[in-house]
Amino acid sequence: MVRLAALAIGYAFGLFQTAYIYGRMKGIDIRQYGSGNAGTTNTLRVLGTKAGIIVLFGDILKCILAITIVRLLFTDSHSDMRYLLAMYAAAGAILGHNYPFYLGFKGGKGIAATAGLILSFHPAFIPMGVIIFFGVFFTTHYVSLGSLLVYAGFIIQIVVMGQKGVFGMTQAHLNEMYVIAAFLTVMAYWKHRENIGRLLHGNERKTYLSKKAAAVTPISGYDNKEEHK
Repeated sequence: MVRLAALAIGYAFGLFQTAYIYGRMKGIDIRQYGSGNAGTTNTLRVLGTKAGIIVLFGDILKCILAITIVRLLFTDSHSDMRYLLAMYAAAGAILGHNYPFYLGFKGGKGIAATAGLILSFHPAFIPMGVIIFFGVFFTTHYVSLGSLLVYAGFIIQIVVMGQKGVFGMTQAHLNEMYVIAAFLTVMAYWKHRENIGRLLHGNERKTYLSKKAAAVTPISGYDNKEEHK
């Protein structure tokens, strides 16, 4: 029951669709422009750097808040599952972000929400996430590649740290946590399947932080549909 509660709390926070809400404040449905994705990169490309940063922090924060609430509610009574329940909360937040029921299950790709997981799960994950993502991004300007490599690093690190006893959980709880982390990784790669194809063919679109808001063009007039986080 406590697992379902953590998942539900996370999903509730994930439903706060920052990109969609910000877009509505600007008079558009972000899902009808650019890539059609309600996430940071599409917002940055359609509405500019300021909008992208606001959406990024909003999506990061909702995952951090979900994990924080779950820890406040359940750590005392379930101290042996502290990290496992945090993982359930994060999974719920990412699912809520990717598949919001009130928007026809059409949301984002969960990468910014995953950043919230990395920032709040355990301090040891922060250097890995920052170095991999920004190292790849500033070298290649491919958001998708940086995001996918962060997930690869995350799943490897969580297993290594878990087997070294860092999380202080039983093997059964560790295995459960590994399964959730693997699920999130597979989902991220699935959501980026078109990006992976473009990366392999060398025609993935690059992203630059200094870019101003582009001309707002509905998807119906968008010739080269791109999907990012």
